[in-house]
This record gives sequence, structure tokens and C-alpha cells, in this order.
Amino acid sequence: MNLLENKVAIITGAARGIGLSIAETFAQNGAILALTDVAFGEETEEFVKNYIAKGGKVKLYKSDASSFDSCNNTVEEVVADFGRVDVLINNAGITRDSLLMRMNEDQWDLVLKVNLKSVFNMTKAVLKPMMKQRNGSIVNMSSVVGVSGNAGQSNYSASKAGMIGFTKSIAKELGSRNIRSNAIAPGFIDTKMTEQLPADVREEWIKTIPLRRGGKPEDVANTALFLASDLSSYVSGQVINVCGAMNT
Repeated sequence: MNLLENKVAIITGAARGIGLSIAETFAQNGAILALTDVAFGEETEEFVKNYIAKGGKVKLYKSDASSFDSCNNTVEEVVADFGRVDVLINNAGITRDSLLMRMNEDQWDLVLKVNLKSVFNMTKAVLKPMMKQRNGSIVNMSSVVGVSGNAGQSNYSASKAGMIGFTKSIAKELGSRNIRSNAIAPGFIDTKMTEQLPADVREEWIKTIPLRRGGKPEDVANTALFLASDLSSYVSGQVINVCGAMNT
């Protein structure tokens, strides 16, 4: 089933992890892909080569989602290349974890800039083509810690909570133009980053999850597919937790 056939999807932070998994899932559903990140490695390039070999359309855009000008330029390139933008996945993000008493201003500012300002930058940039089309789906990658908070992550939690408020506001602003805005709040997801955590830390995390396992990037990607496709045509302004009931 090609749920995204001929739909142009921009995915930020697409070089690895959840972003790349979303790209792979969207490719399986016929999407035209515009993948952005500050740098790409062999894993992304291999995916691109394989997708093109199968007849898919995909292009990599080196872009800094935290830069307003870079986002505008990237979206202009995407429209010039593919003619439209149907889906935006705001996935770019970083962590700089620290207890508040030890956190410095740079750690706070950088996380808010990359995680939250990037969502404003990219959403603002896609408004013109989406409003012209009178159609579009925006999906913002929040986190369960944006819903419930987490000690040692006040900067990250604040950025992800801000994303939720932004998501709901934009859904109300743009609904009359048939543009939807939703957020995904992943819990503990098994990625290369979480694989590097000490075994005892991982075990403690998993104890807090009723399903007693970490999620897979595909779990998040499948939720993004639902929100990007017409299956969710009457879903807007919502936050979907993908967390194995960790946050209920």
C-alpha cells in the first residue's frame, strides 16, 4: 500500500536514527523524499542509492535546521526540485543533559535553538507552498519528557514541551487551509545513541516501561506514516505517545 505515493516529504535530521527510519518507511510507501541534515554519512548515501535504483525520487540537502535562512533556502530548493511540499517532519534535535545547577547558558541556548527554533524555522518556510496547495501535514518530533519532564533534562524537556504548544497552536491557525499539525512523543527508543548507555542505565529505563522493552525506530516511523498520510485526515493538534505505556 503506497500511502504517500507522489507526496513530497521533507524530513529534518534524516542522517541517522529515527529520521532515517522515517525516510525508509516513507520510501516503502512511495514518497518523494527531501532529506536534510548538517552532514550525511555512508548509511544515508546507501539508502539513497538503493531507493533511486528502485525508481524512487530522493535528494539530500545539507541544511542547518536551527538557521532561519538555511531553512528558507532549503524549502525553496525542494519546491524548485519537486514542485510542492506535502509533508514536513521536524525531527532534528540534540541533547546536552545536565542538572540545572550545573547547566550553563550555552547548553540551554543550543538545545532550544536546535530543537525548538528549528521547528519554527521549517514550519514557517513550508507555509507558503502548503497554503497555496491548501493541503499539508506537519509532524513534530517531541518526547515523553516534554509531556512529563525528566531530571537532568530541563533544557531538552523545555524544548520538547514548547514543541507541543507550537503544534497545537499551528493546528488551530492553519486548519482552515486544510493543513494539519501533530506531534509524536517517543519514549525510550533503541537507537545507536541509546545503545551506548551503560547496561544498568538501560535496565532501569526498561523497568519503567509496562511493555518491558525499548521501542524501535520503526515504531516511531509507523506513527509518522499514519500522521503524514490521508489515514489521519481528521487528526490535528494531537500528541501521540509512542512509549510502551511508560507515560500514561
